[in-house]
Amino acid sequence: MLTERLQAMVDRAVAGSPRARELLARLDGRRMRVVVRYTPWQVTLHADGDRLRLLRDDPTAADATLTGAPLNLAAMLREDPAEVIRRGEVSLQGDAEAGQRFQELTQLLRPDLEAGLANLIGDIPAYGIGSLVRKVLDYGRSSLATQARNAGEYLAHERRMLVPRAEARQFLEDVDALRDSTDRLAARIAHLENSGAGK
Repeated sequence: MLTERLQAMVDRAVAGSPRARELLARLDGRRMRVVVRYTPWQVTLHADGDRLRLLRDDPTAADATLTGAPLNLAAMLREDPAEVIRRGEVSLQGDAEAGQRFQELTQLLRPDLEAGLANLIGDIPAYGIGSLVRKVLDYGRSSLATQARNAGEYLAHERRMLVPRAEARQFLEDVDALRDSTDRLAARIAHLENSGAGK
């Protein structure tokens, strides 16, 4: 039942997007499997003429496979999918070109989660779920950034395995100043040699 409702939402989005229909024509017959890690759920996106079909338990081999945890896959609906993949939160394997076209297609068709959920479960619960997903994703990114910053400070200040940012900046400024001084000195020597040769 849920798959049928999602399929109807996708069909409406395709009907309203000429670019989506163009991508579907290029992808005709290709498949991308989306595997939701830590759950039994997976779906295959099948470009079938001018329609993107959502297939569950599809035995046909996929051209590309997208794998990620539920929240990381949800992040792809809010952010640039390539950036989420680059961060390593989601993996894409198989035919890179097909995967890239499916990514663009899903970006074009990505439904407004709250609007889609509202049709399924009502406005107020959908708003609550949407807010919760946003807060969890934002907290996760903020937590990772804080941990990376703390690890960097520990390695730089406590273990002295990294150079602190301020020291690195000062060193680079000193190198630039030394290079400028060397260039001026070389120009001065060349000028004195030319002056001496003219006598």
